[in-house]
Parts: sequence; C-alpha cells; structure tokens
Amino acid sequence: MSNVYILLGSNLGDQLSNLQEACSFLKAKSIKVIACSPIYRTKAWGNVNQDDFLNVILNVETKLDANQLLTELLAIEILMGRVRGQLQWMPRLIDIDILYFNDEIIQLPNLKIPHPYIAERRFTLIPLNDLAPNFIHPKLNLSNNTLLQQCVDKSEVVKTNLILNF
Repeated sequence: MSNVYILLGSNLGDQLSNLQEACSFLKAKSIKVIACSPIYRTKAWGNVNQDDFLNVILNVETKLDANQLLTELLAIEILMGRVRGQLQWMPRLIDIDILYFNDEIIQLPNLKIPHPYIAERRFTLIPLNDLAPNFIHPKLNLSNNTLLQQCVDKSEVVKTNLILNF
C-alpha cells in the first residue's frame, strides 16, 4: 500500500457537497481515506479574481501506482463536471492534486511529485501540518512544518467547522 497526501479544492457550486462527492468517488475506487485535515476557506491563489475555495487534505492509502492514481483522480474530476481549459488556476467544481506519494520523486510531463507548489502555498501547508507536520518533503529535505514557517505566501487561510463524512 502506498501512503499518499492529496488536496481537494472547490470554489463553484455547493463546495462542501463537491468535496464530499469527491470523497465518495475515492472510496468507490478503493482509495482508502485514513486521515482528513480540517476544511479551510481560502482565497484563490494564482488567479485571485474568483470566489474563495474550500480546501481539505486527505491522507489516503492505495494499491495503485502514482500514474494509475492520477488517472483515477482525473476521471473523478471529469465525472464531477470539471472542465479543464487552457488557462491555469480558473474556478472549478473540483480540483484534486497529488501532493506526496510515499517519499517518491516523480518527474514526468503529466505528473510531478511532490507537487511543485507545496512550499509556496499556505492553503496547502496549513492543512498538511494538521496531518503530517514532520513529513519530510523528498526534494527540499525539509518538514512540512519548516516549509510553513518559511512560506512567503501570506494569504488568508481560515479553518471552518465543516466536516466530511466517510
């Protein structure tokens, strides 16, 4: 079994329902959620002229390899109505990113693990610290906690009282 951290985000429609539906699809694909961060409301990153996001990080276990997992996650996004355009960081019903896959470093045209923006995003680092503050980023050789302390992103990340059901 592989130990994986994935980020789910939504800023269109019923955001909580979108996150919940994505979790249901994960379960249906035999991707087992073993831990869940609190859900955070965050400002958009990259393209800031859009609604706030709900973000959550899941620690999951899977028998899939990284490429197979990516294929399944992209399929979930499509099933949920995600439309990918040519522009990055646009509003979306659901976004599912692989952050870490075990302690592997994968550099393929369609898959980069660890996710290349982990160290630059508070909305990723704060929930990662809820789940795995001492996990060492395999490329940067720094813990998630240290990455958060060094992060120059000062965007607002607010913990909500919302809960996902598994």
